[in-house]
Amino acid sequence: MKKMLFIFNPRSGKGQIRTKLLDIIDVFTKAGYEVITHPTQAERDASRTVVSYADQIDMVVCSGGDGTLDEVVDGLMMSRSDLPLGYIPAGSTNDFGDSVGIPHTLIDAANDIVNGRTYLCDVGLFNDSRFVYVAAFGLFTDVSYQTDQNMKNVLGHMAYVLEASKRIFNIPSYKIKIETDDFNAEGEYIYGMITNARSVGGIKGITGDAVDMSDGLFEVTMVSAPQNPVELTEIANALLNPKAESKRVLKMKASRLKVVSETPIPWTLDGEYGGDHYDVEIENSHRTLHLILNPERENNLLTS
Repeated sequence: MKKMLFIFNPRSGKGQIRTKLLDIIDVFTKAGYEVITHPTQAERDASRTVVSYADQIDMVVCSGGDGTLDEVVDGLMMSRSDLPLGYIPAGSTNDFGDSVGIPHTLIDAANDIVNGRTYLCDVGLFNDSRFVYVAAFGLFTDVSYQTDQNMKNVLGHMAYVLEASKRIFNIPSYKIKIETDDFNAEGEYIYGMITNARSVGGIKGITGDAVDMSDGLFEVTMVSAPQNPVELTEIANALLNPKAESKRVLKMKASRLKVVSETPIPWTLDGEYGGDHYDVEIENSHRTLHLILNPERENNLLTS
C-alpha cells in the first residue's frame, strides 16, 4: 500500500476536523493508502514531522488553517522533497484554499485529493523563511497571529474584525525603498503585501484579476497613507476593484524584490508572525509545490 502522512491541527477553525476525522481517514484508506495520522502538538511541530517522515511516505496531506499549511510546506522545502501535497482547509479564514478552489466541505476536499492530479504552484522565499501565498506588513497584518485561538474558535472570522477594530486609530507608516528587476520606488507606506493568491484576509479579488499562481510572479501591492477622506475612499476602491486606480496604491508584478526600511518592520507570513526586519529579500520559487487538486472543479487552476 502507498503511505500517506496526514497532519492535522485539532484546534483550527472551530475544531471541526474532530467530528470528521474517521470519515476522512476512511476516504484515504479506501483509495489504497496506509494513513499515518499526526495531530499537531506545538508550533513548528508540523514542519518537524514532515521532515522526519519525508523519505518513508508517498504523499502528505494536511488539514488546518493557513498557518498549518505554511508549516507543512516549509517541512517539504527543508527536506528538499517533491512529495505531492493534499490540503483540507479547516481554519477560520482559508485564503489559500479559496484561491485554488478547494471545497469548504472536509469530505469533499478529501475526495478531491484522492481523485486529483498535480498542480505545480509557486512558493515564496523570504530571507531565510518561506511563505505559501502572502508576505505582508502594516495595517492590521498582525491581527491574525495576535487573535486568541479560543476567540477564533468561538467567533470565527468575526474575531479578526473585532481585533482589528482596536487598532483603527493607531496605524503606523514606514519609510521604505522597494527594488525589483524592473522598478524602484521610495515612499512612506502603511501597508504592503506580496502575494500569490486570489484571496487575502477573506477578500477575493484584492490581489488583482487574472492571478496565475504558477507564473513565477508575485502580485505586489503597496499603500501610502491617505491625506484626506477622498484619498481614503480612492484607496479602498483601488484595493477592492482590480480596474480602479489610486495614486496612493502602487501595484506591480515581480519575481523578486527587496524592501529596505529605516526602522524594523513586523512582517506576517501566511497569517503568522514573520519577525521584525530592516531588510527583506523576497524571491519566487517557481512551480516548487506539488499540490493535488481536482481538475474538474470550477475555477480550478490546473493546466495541461
